[in-house]
Amino acid sequence: MLFQNQKLKVRELDPKDKAHIAKWLSDPSVLEFYEGRDNPFDVDRVNEVFYDSEDENVRCMVEYDDHAIGYIQFYLLDDETKKEYEYTGENIYGTDQFIGEKEFRNKGLGTLLVQSMLEFLIKHRHAERIVMDPQLTNTRAIRCYEKCGFKRVKKLPNREYHEGEYRDCWLMEYTINRQLIE
Repeated sequence: MLFQNQKLKVRELDPKDKAHIAKWLSDPSVLEFYEGRDNPFDVDRVNEVFYDSEDENVRCMVEYDDHAIGYIQFYLLDDETKKEYEYTGENIYGTDQFIGEKEFRNKGLGTLLVQSMLEFLIKHRHAERIVMDPQLTNTRAIRCYEKCGFKRVKKLPNREYHEGEYRDCWLMEYTINRQLIE
């Protein structure tokens, strides 16, 4: 387990999690902002993208009260992405997440998850900045991130190909004040 906060637990993905990921990534309410409703996943595709991938993403299952409820991943930004976002030489992490189980949405768990991940990345990965890039139309996620202390930095035009068209996203960042931590 990477961390626990109250009844919320985050751990790295296990092969037994494939069915949960496939279920969530075939749900139109999740796909509306994550991968696209025209891009559902089956277990084979989950295996290919989430388990056989060569990238550096740390992929995690989110549990609440011992129920699998969602997914979160985090990653150190590569030099190309830093350049695109106009950052230099910092320990910058990105995250992506969703609550997959409908009955666990709109209960503050997304906010608890994001706040808990911020704390983990700051304390255990020594993050200096954490970024996300939600679509402009994903207002629920943007409100959640702003509640957690993220700020909108700049619009990223045509950032994400989603449901047959390029969509604008916000670059949002959480900047760590090291003086307050130490």
